[in-house]
Amino acid sequence: MISPFPPTPSNPGAGDPGAGSPGAGAPGNPGPAPSRSRSKSPGIPGSSRPAGTTTLTGTVEAGVEPNCLLLDGHLLLGGPREVLRPGARVSVTGRVQADLMTTCQQGTPFLVDTAKTA
Repeated sequence: MISPFPPTPSNPGAGDPGAGSPGAGAPGNPGPAPSRSRSKSPGIPGSSRPAGTTTLTGTVEAGVEPNCLLLDGHLLLGGPREVLRPGARVSVTGRVQADLMTTCQQGTPFLVDTAKTA
């Protein structure tokens, strides 16, 4: 198909179906796949805690929405509910998941890996 747009430096194949990079975008030949690199941070030496984990200790508070529990400005997600209850003094280990949306409307989401009374 011929493009209705004139060729430009950023779109050299416009107007000419055979122009541009050979094979890129052609059926069966989408061109090179984008590369992704993800670095892994090392764990904590001498500890069994994985990298990125945090331990919070304090008193659990009820949130404004039902079944929402807060600890030091963090919204506790997961963990044993028999330990995590309003008024309980606890120590929780887990990680912040700031990009997670919740219905609790308060606190930074914190994914609980372990919880125990403090």
